[in-house]
Amino acid sequence: MRIVGVVFFVLLTLLLYGGSSFYIGKRIFQGLSFVFPHMNAAIFTGIALFIALSIILAIVPLPAGLKGILRWISAYWMGIYVYLLLLFLAADAMLFLGGMAHILPVPAPQSLRFYTGVAVILLTAGLVVYGVGNANRIEKVSYDIAIKKTGLADGMSLVLISDLHLGAVDSEKRLPKIVELINREKPDLVCIAGDIFDDDYYAIRDPEKAIALLKNISATYGVYACLGNHDGGKTFNEMLRFLEQSNIHLLKDEYEIIDGRMALLGRVDPSPIGGFGDLKRKEISEIVSSIDPRLPILVMDHTPSKIEQYGKEIDLVLAGHTHKGQIFPFDWFTNLLFTVNYGHYQKDGDSPQFIVTSGVSTWGMPMRVGTQNEIVSIRLS
Repeated sequence: MRIVGVVFFVLLTLLLYGGSSFYIGKRIFQGLSFVFPHMNAAIFTGIALFIALSIILAIVPLPAGLKGILRWISAYWMGIYVYLLLLFLAADAMLFLGGMAHILPVPAPQSLRFYTGVAVILLTAGLVVYGVGNANRIEKVSYDIAIKKTGLADGMSLVLISDLHLGAVDSEKRLPKIVELINREKPDLVCIAGDIFDDDYYAIRDPEKAIALLKNISATYGVYACLGNHDGGKTFNEMLRFLEQSNIHLLKDEYEIIDGRMALLGRVDPSPIGGFGDLKRKEISEIVSSIDPRLPILVMDHTPSKIEQYGKEIDLVLAGHTHKGQIFPFDWFTNLLFTVNYGHYQKDGDSPQFIVTSGVSTWGMPMRVGTQNEIVSIRLS
């Protein structure tokens, strides 16, 4: 039954994507035909099909050079597609409602559809250009977190990042700035809350350069990470070697006592794409049972779902994954999906505190609209 469900979901997704892409292509063709009445429909269809299929072709085994080009096209097309679809639907809804209210003629003249199409394309272009530029900025967000247990962690400073997505478009370009901003904070500890990779280790263009940059991160007690849902698959062993060479201590449902002052625990993500080999996620009670209860306990858990699993024995949970929706209006959906989509959250005084970051880089489309890339500075008291 599970396989049938997966097949149905994939077919439905392809049907919806295919239908919406056809709708976008038809609207653009109608507009171009208004200006160029003798435009070759076959050539337009071929170009449109190639762009639309780039999202699928980018995951097919192909020569590295061609695959890189397709990944680049599909990444940008993903953002362009979202805004073309939403804005064309909004424009056509306005034309329909205007006709129903007898404000506009029915059917709408081709010239009116052309000018609304031009407005959609210009607005989409503006949003995409802004989104690409905004995605190359990295902000700093700060939190002061009071820990109730003892006073061992008082004054300790942390930097939290997540969702590097190394291998995604423009991800490596941001890495020097990320390292510079982390080191500027002079942290005691750096926590990377998952999605260091983007599904495939071999998508990283220059692994040696990335390793050298990550090794330059300076923190009193080192750099620690947990596994995100994109940190698995066929190249999982290569990812593990990369982290080891980068001096990043990976915690796989394990904990480390930091300077005798607190316990840092890293979770294995519950939904890895392609799996983590033999690694399976444990129950949190199984992991914390051997930790001195007087010690503050910090948890890195990439995906902030089922937060009720963490009880009063946990002091602070650090997460990412949501990207805060990355581009508007997806933040509406992530707000519905997660109890804490972004920022600081605590249900009550006896519950653990949560910090969910929007991530330091982008997934898929290299754009940010209504959100930001960030590093998170945390001071414990």
